Amino acid sequence: MSVKKQARITSKGQITVPREIRRALGVGPGDRLLFEKGAGGVSVRPVRIKSPFSKYRGAGHGNKSSGKKAIVRRIRELRDQ
Repeated sequence: MSVKKQARITSKGQITVPREIRRALGVGPGDRLLFEKGAGGVSVRPVRIKSPFSKYRGAGHGNKSSGKKAIVRRIRELRDQ
């Protein structure tokens, strides 16, 4: 299914990407788009930047829960030892 939408360029060179296109690309506020000019025309695709720290996400918690109550509980456990 083809989706065709128009956008107006402001005097500052900015555009508003139509909602249907944002949804199709899976982008939202703060995301970046890459414009590529090739022989067949211009294409637009989202820039996916994987955080270098994503592989460490959650590594420090193990199976322990987080939050204030869990921290207070853990401190009490350590004091009882």
